[in-house]
Amino acid sequence: MNILDTFVLLLYFGVLMIIGIIGVKKAKSEKDFVLAGSRLGYYSHVGCLAAVIIGGAATMGSTSLGYNFGVSGLWFVSMMGFGIAALGLFVVNKIGGYEVFTISQLLGKRFGEGTQLISAIVTAIYTLMVVVTQVIGMGNVIHVLLGWSLIPSMIIGGGIVLFYTILGGMWSITLTDIIQFIVMTIGVFFIMFPFSVNSVGGLTALFSSVPEAHLSLTNIGWDRIFQYFLLYFFGLMVSQDIWQRVFTARNQKVAKRSAISAGLYSVLYGLVLSIVGMCALVLLPNLGDSQVAFTSLALEILPPGLLGLVLASVCSALMSNASGAIFASATLITNDIIKVYVKKDMTDKDIINTSRIVILGLGVLAIIFSVWIQNILVALDMAYAILSGAIFVPLIIGLYWKRVTSKAAFYSIIASSLVIFISFIIFGITSTQPIIYGLITGLVVIIGFTLIIPENNIEVNKENTSIYK
Repeated sequence: MNILDTFVLLLYFGVLMIIGIIGVKKAKSEKDFVLAGSRLGYYSHVGCLAAVIIGGAATMGSTSLGYNFGVSGLWFVSMMGFGIAALGLFVVNKIGGYEVFTISQLLGKRFGEGTQLISAIVTAIYTLMVVVTQVIGMGNVIHVLLGWSLIPSMIIGGGIVLFYTILGGMWSITLTDIIQFIVMTIGVFFIMFPFSVNSVGGLTALFSSVPEAHLSLTNIGWDRIFQYFLLYFFGLMVSQDIWQRVFTARNQKVAKRSAISAGLYSVLYGLVLSIVGMCALVLLPNLGDSQVAFTSLALEILPPGLLGLVLASVCSALMSNASGAIFASATLITNDIIKVYVKKDMTDKDIINTSRIVILGLGVLAIIFSVWIQNILVALDMAYAILSGAIFVPLIIGLYWKRVTSKAAFYSIIASSLVIFISFIIFGITSTQPIIYGLITGLVVIIGFTLIIPENNIEVNKENTSIYK
């Protein structure tokens, strides 16, 4: 990579850090710091939602799957898109009236403090693992581009995200997400995709050059498609980092429309990057590691200047997802654990300062796990298996079936979480069984406890004031 591209990339990093400093002035209250004041309109909100969905795993993972399996690689990100669209269609209208910042707070209002605590722990683990995937991705990008060793690259990439997230909270994340959405859209749709297709002689030439199986929507295998459905369709509907972005909308109508739009955007994103991966297969057939297909192809075909912009778009996807996930994890720990069990009389200033300390600690922990795992798709699969398998059943059933008891929800999360972790040990971290067994366990426990051990359930504590103004 030449000096011009390096300058573009470093300039982009500098802009993000400046935005972090600007965000400090806007984050004056808890709601400002946690939800950006819930004032976003449709266009800014859809950009923020898309940015938090499309991370490094989505960008580099889809290209890798396109390289290995062809157009069927689109199922990975498409299931995320279907999940966020389902959230907009079926869940937003159910959660809009609660004065909450987290999924765990909603479960606490519905089922009590015990369920709030255990769901906060499980969801915080999930969001931390999402951060891990993005730090791995950032490390790989910086490693390939600048030639630095992988571990220092992870530390530098993660450090930049920590800087602007700690300073301005959701305001800094929102401002950077809008920029990152624009950059990644231009970089992927208007530069990388047309240059990739042109470099192989057009779509017709591409389709005749790849193996015939690469043109099938099911080449990746029905088992893998089903796994993505279990992990990402369910996971996106109950994901704290997604919910927290949903709550930044100025009203319920904006939240619903932007969730559906972000879902459609994600499907197109997955399709485009799968085709880019196929182009990489034609031009770089002997690539040792398909995880670097995107960056390797960019280095091969893009001219100076545009290369730097496209690589900035990859970093945009990585950083927006990482910042949202680490902030979501910190919000869960601060609001649902520390504020409830350690210091109940926290002021807005206390919450902001505590959140910053928690973000720093989680960031360091995420970098340590990134060095240990070093595989984007494996880390993401683990994250969503934990979330979907343990949280989806009590949350969705609790919203739609008012008879569900607090004990049923509590033990459902406990039992399904234990089954998932035990299944990881027995079947391995790449297996589909953990999430299947987790969902089945959660469903059996929540229905069984509700029907066999009835109780006077905690009444839904729905505040008069909505989070949407």
